[in-house]
Amino acid sequence: MMAPATTAAIAANATAKGDVLATARVAGIQAAKAAATLLPMAHQVLVGNVYVNFTIGDVYIEVEAGVDTVDRTGVEMEALVSVTMAALTIYDMCKSIDRTMTVEQVALWEKSGGRSGAWRRTLDEDGVTDSR
Repeated sequence: MMAPATTAAIAANATAKGDVLATARVAGIQAAKAAATLLPMAHQVLVGNVYVNFTIGDVYIEVEAGVDTVDRTGVEMEALVSVTMAALTIYDMCKSIDRTMTVEQVALWEKSGGRSGAWRRTLDEDGVTDSR
């Protein structure tokens, strides 16, 4: 969450530190590749493709990351590290103009591959439902 003026400045590429979303995208890609060095129990995987996308709302920027691999393991930790680092980069680049910003609701929404197989988070009127 952030002030409307902050999202407007980011959307207009009018911040003092430059292109916030381009920088956050690069940070997210780098973070996915470095997940095994950041997470003590994670192992190195061959990261094939990383995408980091943004949706700008009135008082928020939604960050979505996805990671592909040819390895026989899941890459959900790489995706979660990617989205978190992209969000932290947005915060870092905009903290001088908006001290009220918060980073909220980092969650895995979909996973395929690995030992546990496919999984997708769904929302219903009662809250979050796990769907396999």
